Amino acid sequence: MAAQKNPPPKSSLMNILWDIQKKRRYIAPDDMTKIAHEFTISKTELEGIISFYHFYHRTHAGKYTIYLNNGIISKQGQYHAVKRAFEKELGISFGETTNDKLFGLFETSCIGLSDQETSALINFHAFTNLTPLKVKNIIAQLKKGIHPESLTRIPKNNIQYTPPKDKTIFFKAYNPGSALKKLKNRSPDQLIDLIKKSKLSGRGGAFFPTGMKWEFCSKHASDQKYIICNADEGEPGTFKDRVLMNKHPGLMIEGMALAAYAVGASFGYIYLRAEYFYLKDKIESEIQKFKDHGFLGKDIAGINGFDFDLIVHMGAGAYVCGEETALISSIEGNRGEPSTKEYFPVEKGLFGKPTIINNVETLCAIPRILNMPLDQYLKIGTEATKGTKLLSVSGDCNKPGIYEIEWGMKLNEFLKLIQAENPYMILFNGYAGECLSEADFDREISGENLLAEHVQFKWEDPIEYSRKMSAIGLRSGGSFMVFNKERDLMPIFKNITDFFVSESCGICAPCRTGNFLLTKKLKKIMLCHAEKSDLEDLEKWSSIIKQSSRCGLGKTSTNCLLTGILKFPQEFNKCLLAKSDFNSSFDPDKVTQEYNTIINEIEQIHG
Repeated sequence: MAAQKNPPPKSSLMNILWDIQKKRRYIAPDDMTKIAHEFTISKTELEGIISFYHFYHRTHAGKYTIYLNNGIISKQGQYHAVKRAFEKELGISFGETTNDKLFGLFETSCIGLSDQETSALINFHAFTNLTPLKVKNIIAQLKKGIHPESLTRIPKNNIQYTPPKDKTIFFKAYNPGSALKKLKNRSPDQLIDLIKKSKLSGRGGAFFPTGMKWEFCSKHASDQKYIICNADEGEPGTFKDRVLMNKHPGLMIEGMALAAYAVGASFGYIYLRAEYFYLKDKIESEIQKFKDHGFLGKDIAGINGFDFDLIVHMGAGAYVCGEETALISSIEGNRGEPSTKEYFPVEKGLFGKPTIINNVETLCAIPRILNMPLDQYLKIGTEATKGTKLLSVSGDCNKPGIYEIEWGMKLNEFLKLIQAENPYMILFNGYAGECLSEADFDREISGENLLAEHVQFKWEDPIEYSRKMSAIGLRSGGSFMVFNKERDLMPIFKNITDFFVSESCGICAPCRTGNFLLTKKLKKIMLCHAEKSDLEDLEKWSSIIKQSSRCGLGKTSTNCLLTGILKFPQEFNKCLLAKSDFNSSFDPDKVTQEYNTIINEIEQIHG
């Protein structure tokens, strides 16, 4: 009897699904049967994995699969006209595929192009600044058989501002491998000590001290450790990591190698969001260059025993995979569902081994820190937040794009820098962030805000709030969306709650059901059918979701709504039974009283 073949590692499952999706344009039942058999998992489990990810299809998605961004910045641009143009040119509605299977039309949330809206992906090639005329021309060319890649190019970086040359960290000349060469005279512990002294913290939004994370991981002995770069930049309005990976992909790779040296890891993964598929070849080409120059592989930079290699692992459309335990689960070939943290990833992470997970921006900062005197780096920024910060700017301003600013810049100054147009509300840190009003404009962008969450939900007087909060900084994950005074804020809040309903993994009731109920309540308010009690419910339910959800997605899903109610109460109050056809005097008990009386009399007679 022939020896039974071992199943392939489950971590290769998503790549196989992608190969089939690209070749057939969907994953058919017979494919699922074969894959389940090959991986020795049930077909039910496999269907659960496929259905979890937005970009895997179980029915034909068309030879040319089109995803139109339906984020709020897109909707304030040409979105509606562009959507109608796609439907007109193809003769189908969104969510459908043409009869000849040539085109499929779908909507998706933010694709990291908020500075170039309205945007879409066609077979994961980016098309920006769309208009109905552009749509007509694109479809005509595709019908002629011209490949989408020939009709577009990698999106512009739109780097609008960097600080003075001696304070610029990210967007300056880069010499690949220069930081790795400095390791010959520096031990892993010395490298960790340098990063701790630099006060570098996680730039994805959590702001956990990077050096401390590395130190924890280094102290856990293991035969295998991993480095993961979280390039799943799914927060709406954020695109700084896209620009970093396009401008200096080597910085990210070198940062991962430095992290590996510090903690003793030998393998790494770049978890790249599917929306950035067009960057995959560029990143893999840069990885090969690093190998060719001895900066990846065996005995890196001539250091005996310093072995590290990495690969790109493609996501498949799941916002929740930005959460570290969900990201780990996804790499392992499972549904990207967050888990309860019995152990931190630095203790037991990927495949149960100690794992470092850092954001793209965080990893890109590390080679820069090694390549400049520490005292020079520490002079940049504020006391608690050293260095510079990248901000992705979009919305009602004349200069959308990427800004590298020194920590400590005042919000008012930044609004002038981006040429904001009559700013009314700032959506800060994306949909999971917070709403800023004029009362916040005197605050600085920095990490000096340990009391911010305690304060921001308590102060009711805008003047008192402004006075108190001016001393407390704003920590930024990277998204900065501007809305002027002509904008109706209610559709913005509705778009945010719709997003979280769509992106919730569904594993816990507060997030799964709570956000769904919020959308219904918001719709009632927008229709002017609501009363004050509905607004009170909105605030109460939002707080419950924030406090009781399982993971960071649910806990932050109502931040914008809570801060919006706090800082823009007039926007909600004006909808309460205003200009409505809703009759508040309608009393269902009174209307049915006579009917109930007749029924009771009949029952008494015939009882």
